[in-house]
Amino acid sequence: MAIDNLFDRASSVMTVISFITFMGILWWAFVRNKEADFAAAAQLPFADDEEHGHG
Repeated sequence: MAIDNLFDRASSVMTVISFITFMGILWWAFVRNKEADFAAAAQLPFADDEEHGHG
């Protein structure tokens, strides 16, 4: 059953790749000090109102 062995290994490799990707996203979001970028992005929904004089 070589195909079963192949699928078991592929599953393990994908688990490791997924975990590394998840850790990379956490690093990008929390470690790189992106508070200013996130604060600016949080204000984007209100920017259109200010441009049209509704705010």
